Amino acid sequence: MDVRNYMDLVELQLRIKEGVAQAFPGKYWVKAEISSWSPRANGHCYLSLSQSRGGKSIAESRAMIWNWQFPRVKQTFEQATGQVLQAGITVLVRVQVNFSELYGISLFIDDIDPAFTLGEKALERKRAIERLTAAGYLEMQKELALPDVPYRLAVITSKTAAGYQDFRNHLLNSPEGYAFRLDLIEALMQGEQAPASIRAALLEAGRQAYDAILILRGGGSELDLACYDDYDLAVAIATCPVPVITAVGHDKDVHIADMVAHTSVKTPTALADLFLQAYKAQDALLDRSSGRIGMAATRLLNREELRLKTLDSRVLQAVQRRIGDMDRQVNAVHARIRLALSRKVSAQENALLRAAGHITRGLANKYTQVARRRDAAAHRLQFAAASRIGQEVSSLALMEARIKATDPRSILALGYVLVTGKDHQVLKTVDKVAVGDRIGVRFTDGSLTAKVDEIYSERIDNKKVNIA
Repeated sequence: MDVRNYMDLVELQLRIKEGVAQAFPGKYWVKAEISSWSPRANGHCYLSLSQSRGGKSIAESRAMIWNWQFPRVKQTFEQATGQVLQAGITVLVRVQVNFSELYGISLFIDDIDPAFTLGEKALERKRAIERLTAAGYLEMQKELALPDVPYRLAVITSKTAAGYQDFRNHLLNSPEGYAFRLDLIEALMQGEQAPASIRAALLEAGRQAYDAILILRGGGSELDLACYDDYDLAVAIATCPVPVITAVGHDKDVHIADMVAHTSVKTPTALADLFLQAYKAQDALLDRSSGRIGMAATRLLNREELRLKTLDSRVLQAVQRRIGDMDRQVNAVHARIRLALSRKVSAQENALLRAAGHITRGLANKYTQVARRRDAAAHRLQFAAASRIGQEVSSLALMEARIKATDPRSILALGYVLVTGKDHQVLKTVDKVAVGDRIGVRFTDGSLTAKVDEIYSERIDNKKVNIA
């Protein structure tokens, strides 16, 4: 039997360790994705680094950061990038290759370059803008028309976001008291899951008859807001059938979501001002229209009065001329009668006097008829002018009534109230209220809060005495 040459496993491992030490004597910068992340109680941090291609993993290695280096490495990276060091991000790490007889190859990390992570995000953003431009997505939202008076607004944000509360307070508590309907659609506003969450909220809002959809988020670090450079989110905004307005980040931040949106502002307060200014512009337009209608009615009234006076003057002159002609005819008849009387007998004198009386009465009747026609013409002119003015005044009153009818304060002034639930939404049914809930009641001159002690439902408790 032949005796084979062999070596112990540990001897093989030692040779490999020696070879690795000779092949990789120094430290190397390596690009990889952190696929797993496990800080330990003893201060060490264990990681898995990987590389993928075509959606498949093509390389993977264990790595670790010693406890005396981990706090410094983590703090430096997070302060520079504004992003939490965690699994799922691509990093450039400085490693020393180590081989252990028990654990095989490991990479000891002593530094992470934050500039590389920021650079990767900038490159992805540039490519996304190029794709959106080529596909024509940057102009789609600009073609949508925002209503002159946008009333129904969907707000995509986090309910607890400070920026959302600032927006609500500034919009709903303005001195002018304009009325808006705000529907909150909650979504994640930062992190890897944020783009998908916002897309889902956009899809939900796009199915309803909103005047505008608002994506609202306050400031944050550059990487906190990197989700608003997501390509798929930008496509969802561009293809939304409702105008989308963004208010993300601070003045220095311009995100791809801002570029594809219908309108972009920088702060929640500026977003509220956008809608307040739209309402103020319509208020001013109504004021100008009311003034123009009043001026037009005044001009029409003056014109009709002038025309009536002119016509009255013409009628009077015509009547006076006719009366003058009649007077001359009467005088001529009287002269002929007096001449005839001097030549005729008494019977003829009586006949002439009767004829003169008939003529005088005929002339008087003629004068009365002419005066009556003049008065009738003047009355018709006055009636026509009054009717035209009444039509204009009625039109103005109808317009004013329509404006007032859309103001919720007019409904509250009739004695009705608005009741809101714990989510600050208007309650339309008792099915959404539970005993112990706090509700808000808004009157025309103020509001109050109350606690629900008992609930009566006509659909379920049909034998129960109505407690209201």
